[in-house]
Amino acid sequence: MSRLNVSLPGLDLKNPIMPASGCFGFGDEYSKYYDLSLLGAIMVKATTITMRYGNPTPRVAETPSGMLNAIGLQNPGLEEVMRNQLPALEKWDVPIIANVAGSSVEDYVRVCEKIGDAPNVKAIELNISCPNVKEGGIAFGTSAGIAKELTMAAKSVAKVPVYVKLSPNVTSIVPIAKAVEAGGADGITMINTLLGMRLDLKTRQPILANGTGGLSGPGIKPVAIRMIHEVSRAVDIPIIGMGGVVTVDDVLEMFLAGASAVAVGTMNFTDPFICPTLIDELPKRMDELGIESLETLIREVREAR
Repeated sequence: MSRLNVSLPGLDLKNPIMPASGCFGFGDEYSKYYDLSLLGAIMVKATTITMRYGNPTPRVAETPSGMLNAIGLQNPGLEEVMRNQLPALEKWDVPIIANVAGSSVEDYVRVCEKIGDAPNVKAIELNISCPNVKEGGIAFGTSAGIAKELTMAAKSVAKVPVYVKLSPNVTSIVPIAKAVEAGGADGITMINTLLGMRLDLKTRQPILANGTGGLSGPGIKPVAIRMIHEVSRAVDIPIIGMGGVVTVDDVLEMFLAGASAVAVGTMNFTDPFICPTLIDELPKRMDELGIESLETLIREVREAR
């Protein structure tokens, strides 16, 4: 076993690095630059029961240390994802984590029931935290009771382990984490974007047509680290950490906070090679810090809680 191997429910990862959902599409563009089999896993674009065009443009705005987006879960819908997008990824030796979204519990259930039939889908990421849709999304992720109910509904039909993606846009994230654990979640992914806004000085109106958007990028890393630290001490299921990861030190900081794998989001837009670069640099930095293996590090962090 490699010192970069990480074992999670449904996922035997050759390394802990994966692109985050929403920042990698279905991998088409990035496969032109490097072998996707290098990745630990791929969290593909959110899938809803029917095609979504997303929000009106403009729906992206830069910030000094990240970006705001209000894409609104644009995707081709479950049928197209099952027919073309997921089969196209089968040529790569990499497990797929399917991000599932919806406007109602029934929507989530229908997608969860079907998407695990794809042979390369090894886990589901239940997206209850998107801040950019008017129905569903974050509405499910800010109530512990609703989050638990939705998790139970997804688990009752899913053929693969279910990870629940949590929103940072709550007063306290721990009760939501405990609720999805009680609902049977196999793991947690965190954090989604922070709700933000920018204004145009000339028009005096919001830059984004949606008004608000989700803030991602390096500026949110301290928030992600704090929340992963809190949640990892409150639940016993594994966490895939994300939020502002840029360097290999950011990756290891996520592990120290309590993560067992790490997803990279916005940085993929700045540097399309960021994921393979982090995978390549990780062993050298582990040597410098005296880290024998990632599984050893995960165990040490858990024992120190």
